Amino acid sequence: MTASGSVVGQGIIKCLKLANANGGDLTYRIVATDASPLAAGLYRGDSGVLVPPASDPGYVNSIVDVCRRANVGAVFVGSDEELYPLARARKTIEAECRAKVIVNPVGVLDRCSDKWATYVFLKENGFPTAESAIPEGEESFYDIVSFPIIVKPREGHGSIDVHVARNMEEAAVAKARIERSGGRPILQEYIGDDANEYSTGVTVSSDEKSVLSSIAMRRTLKGGQTYKAFIDDFDEVRESKKEVVLRLGGSGPVNVQSRIADGIPKVFEINPRLSASCPMRAVAGVNEPDILFRNFVLGEKMKVRDYQKLVSMRFWNEVYVRPSTFERTEREGEFSGPDSVVLPYF
Repeated sequence: MTASGSVVGQGIIKCLKLANANGGDLTYRIVATDASPLAAGLYRGDSGVLVPPASDPGYVNSIVDVCRRANVGAVFVGSDEELYPLARARKTIEAECRAKVIVNPVGVLDRCSDKWATYVFLKENGFPTAESAIPEGEESFYDIVSFPIIVKPREGHGSIDVHVARNMEEAAVAKARIERSGGRPILQEYIGDDANEYSTGVTVSSDEKSVLSSIAMRRTLKGGQTYKAFIDDFDEVRESKKEVVLRLGGSGPVNVQSRIADGIPKVFEINPRLSASCPMRAVAGVNEPDILFRNFVLGEKMKVRDYQKLVSMRFWNEVYVRPSTFERTEREGEFSGPDSVVLPYF
């Protein structure tokens, strides 16, 4: 489990631990990695190992070393920054240590990491989407879209540098701010309202041919993350997203974000990775990390269709470790054996 301190990494760990608690035919042994000894998830696996950041030239070799020493069966990716390095090195990692890297092909990452490329893909394939434009074509954009609009970086995740512009002046200020930060702005139609935003998780088989699972939830965001979620059938949202992901050429986990406008769910973003909300989906009955491991590593052919309807409300919690555990991790770069506590007092 990479980037185990991230909200995505922690979510995947929760899913694997839930699979263990449910007493299935598999028991997951979790090796957590992160670049920081202060990563909470690092201490919630069976062992933890410090590795360089994804930007470091030695990052991939460090992952190979961890996989080889720990006899790892699968690598789950916990951060956006690690997607490209691990996707590009997937064949090398799998050849050197036989660990399956659960990551989408580089071509899918290219289409999804650039929101303009995502928009072009959706339009070319006839999928309903939020009208979008890059600065070079914004004049015609304003002919068909009215304010307010969204201005955000073409590359990015969460709610970083996302602006709601109510007029031309605010749009210009938002574009300039993004450019000063080194980003490239994209202008996007403001669809529907905050009460009609949906996240649909789809998992695709390792051969890219079939959908293993799909689950949709209506959500409320806080700080760019799902804060409250209503998990229901939402068939009008969910079914169309399976076709989007298969046409995309995905292999592994894909999250499609959409909002309903005029009764039509319009896609405005695609994230080719597991979501931080995957524990909510696992509790509802769609444990995406478990599903992906079974397909990618064990070759199981499966379809998970049913899940519970639930309302999920997130809250803060804490992880405690002894100072000696933290100091050993900081000094030696790893620790083994569970040595952390999460109190069930809430």
